[in-house]
This record gives sequence, C-alpha cells and structure tokens, in this order.
Amino acid sequence: MATALMVAAAGCGSTGSTGSAEGGDIKVGILHSLSGTMAISEVTVRDAELLAIEEINAAGGVLGKKLVPVVEDGASDWPTFAEKATKLIRQDKVATVFGGWTSASRKAMLPVFERNKALLWYPVQYEGLEASPYIFYTGATTNQQIIPGLDYLKEQGKKKIFLVGSDYVFPRTANKIIKAYATANGMEVLGEEYTPLGHTEYSTLVNKVAQAKPDAVFNTLNGDSNVAFFKQFKSAGLTAEAMPVLSVSVAEEEVTGIGVDNIAGHPVAWNYYQTTATPANDKFVAAFKAKYGAQKVTSDPMEAGYNAVYLWAEAVKKAGTTEVEAVKKAAGGIALERPEGLVTIDGENQHMYKTARIGIIQTDGLIKEVWNSGQPIKPDPYLKGYPWASGLTAG
Repeated sequence: MATALMVAAAGCGSTGSTGSAEGGDIKVGILHSLSGTMAISEVTVRDAELLAIEEINAAGGVLGKKLVPVVEDGASDWPTFAEKATKLIRQDKVATVFGGWTSASRKAMLPVFERNKALLWYPVQYEGLEASPYIFYTGATTNQQIIPGLDYLKEQGKKKIFLVGSDYVFPRTANKIIKAYATANGMEVLGEEYTPLGHTEYSTLVNKVAQAKPDAVFNTLNGDSNVAFFKQFKSAGLTAEAMPVLSVSVAEEEVTGIGVDNIAGHPVAWNYYQTTATPANDKFVAAFKAKYGAQKVTSDPMEAGYNAVYLWAEAVKKAGTTEVEAVKKAAGGIALERPEGLVTIDGENQHMYKTARIGIIQTDGLIKEVWNSGQPIKPDPYLKGYPWASGLTAG
C-alpha cells in the first residue's frame, strides 16, 4: 500500500512550505512504523490517514487541490523518525506531517519540526507534560485517559496496583503521574517494572506480579510486547476477574494480535472504540472495512489519525492557505463531529477536547464501553487543575 502511494521527491516541483506539487496538488507526509516492533500498531494508523486523504480528495480536495501522500517508514527506530521527518520537510516540502506513535518517536521529531517551523499532527494518547507550538495532539492527554482509568479502578475498589511498562518516556512519565495520583487518592503501588520495547520474556515479571497480589495491574507496555505479556499472564493462571490489567496502549488492532482468548475481560481506557455509537462512526467503520477488508477493526489511534487529516484540512480551508503559521492561527476553536463524537481544537495548547471512555474487551475481540465522561474533557497536558500533580516533569 505504502509503495503505491509514495510520491518520489525528485521531479515533484514542490515549492517552499506550501506543500504544493506539480499539477497544483498538495503534498502531505505520513510517517509511521511500517516495520519493527511497533508495526503491529502503526500500519493501520497509516491506513486510516490514507482513507481520510482519499475521502477528502473525492469531495474536491483542499482549496481545490488534491492531497498527495508521501509515505515514510519510521521503522520503530526513534532516530529514523527524526531523519524521515527532516526528509519530508526539507526534501519533499510537504505541507504538514501526520505521524508517530510512541512518545520516543514524538520526542525525536519535536526539535525537527520546531527548528523547521513545520507542522506535525500526532495521533496517539500520551503522557502529557508537553505542548509544542508545532505539534497538534489529536490523541488523549493525561487527564483524558490515564486519570479516568485510575478513577475507574478506584471506583471498582482496586486500591493496590502494580505498574508494568515499556522502558521509554511514555510509561516512565505516566507512572510518575500514577504514583502521584495514588498517593493523593489512598491507593498503593506495590511494584513497578519496565522491559525494553520488543521484549518477549515475561515469566519472571508475571511471577513478581502474582507474588505481589495487587488488585489490578496498570499496563503501559507498547507494541508486540503486549502479545507475550498477556499470553504469559494467562498461562500463570492469572485472570481478568481476579486481577484485571487496565491497558492504555491496547486497542482493537492489538487485541487481534494478542489473541482474544488471552485478553478478554480486561479493561482499557481510550476515547473511541469501534462500537462507539455515533452516526459518524457508522460511516467510518463501513468505509474502513470497505477499503481494507471486512475482517479489519478500527481503533482509537486510527480514528485520531483519521481525524487529524480532517482537522488539518478544515484549518487550511479556514486559513485559505497551507502556510504553517496561518494554519496554526486558524485551527483554534475548530469543532467537528467525528467518529468518537465532538472534537474541538484547544487553540492554547493544540490538544483536543475529547470524551474519556472505559471499555472491557469482549470475546469477539471488540470493546464494550462501560463508562464515559459524558462530555468532552478540556485538555490539561500539564495537569494544572490537579494540585497533587504539581512538581511533575516529563521522564
């Protein structure tokens, strides 16, 4: 798919930061891990972004021009993300980039976009404590996912928790926040363990969890490590009923890879599920399956990537140009009905107002929502509205 849609840098006739190409097209970058440990998650985000581009083009494009995707592979390697971002900006001269998944990839790209005054739309939930003037964050920040997840565990009486995560910035920073929340809310953290991305041997860690006997596990593992963890968790005789594992990086696509028998019954915290009941979601799910196969599922990061393309396009239409500073200025306050519901861009921090949702993984591999926040939550990436979070810094 990527090869067919990739636009070669040579001979495109692009000029400046407008992303304009020969024939009056507008080039946009798509940068995700299409190989390596994160491909299990990121390939379908790319697919959702390409679907959005196809739909926008079918409706007449943006400013009367077609969008042309330039697709690159970050290869689950953070320096590669920075390298490919530089190529897209300087060589391909794209109007904007949609990309990244891990916070490590985003942190690697951030200085590239700031230095070049170029625009990145980042589609995945993350640990907060950041707001770059050259990034729009279309996934959840901490107060829209992690804190609602902790509130849910507390309401379920799960006061003793064990933290399991991949060893990079998102899990470590998220766990700093979780520990601060626990201290302020009468919860106890019984253990905290990290493994490298791509790690597959979890028997020792699972034994530590079993011996600690927590009420619940808070899981910030990423990529295909989740496959090994949940299989070995189940093999150790641990169950979702006795010891639920709440995940913030496992969505429908990952459930398929993990195997539903290994993860059914466990909770997840997101802002969107394939089962989310909105008219826009019915259309999105049908379009995605029609393009990529009836067996395919949709998920929160895919939907946030899909949304990002539409939100950028709306900001460009409002600005009347793809020029970065004009798009940034126009973006604040834009509100669209998306598959997850109403999404509004906060002009101050370039995050989205989003509805928090807790779901339980079902035996058919889909996720049943059991709680939501009732309305979109104002993004608070630095947790200024939470006194217990004062003094926290990114990991």
